[in-house]
Amino acid sequence: MNFCLSIPLNTSAEQAARLQALQNVFAEVCNALAPVVQQTRCWNRVALHHLAYHDLRGSFPQMGSQMVCNAIYSVSRAYRLVLQHPGSPWNVAKHPEMAIPRVSFLPDSPVFFDRHTLSLKDGRLSLYTLDGRMRFQLELKAEDLVRFRQDKLREIVLAKTPQGYQLSFWFSPAGEQEDAGASAPASSAEFPDHLVVVPGVEAGAERSQELAA
Repeated sequence: MNFCLSIPLNTSAEQAARLQALQNVFAEVCNALAPVVQQTRCWNRVALHHLAYHDLRGSFPQMGSQMVCNAIYSVSRAYRLVLQHPGSPWNVAKHPEMAIPRVSFLPDSPVFFDRHTLSLKDGRLSLYTLDGRMRFQLELKAEDLVRFRQDKLREIVLAKTPQGYQLSFWFSPAGEQEDAGASAPASSAEFPDHLVVVPGVEAGAERSQELAA
């Protein structure tokens, strides 16, 4: 069973502004990649990396290479949810001929980190920002420390809440296989608030609209 450990970050105004800047650019990278998925019908993370990584790095030089990889993961993850969850109206298994929708990421979309962009040792947290590392001292319980040592860390997510920024660490027991749909919503109405799904337009229909205009 997956477990989420959420830790609020006690940020200054300057630190919050730096995290907001990172969040905004991360969403911009995701939105630059979404049309590639729509056009190529490819949302596999590895394949997307090969298709778009170098173009994204060129378009967003302020974003570190590993954070671009994390944005690619975010887009792949979102499209898996939209296109593969059984409750989604855009499920490709049920509607193989349907045009791929456009997924838009709002500026407050969560930012995904990994072991290259975030480290935690002896309660000392270091995470990537656009203008250098940001560091915090965290007070972790003994059981939390055990979880970091024994369980498999699946995802690290930075999100903005009404109370401020928080990091969420998602764990699963060591040896357990990841279930990509385990925490997915049951219907499109339950898609995360930071995602906006716009139905795609078939090529023929799009051409008809252009002629009509």
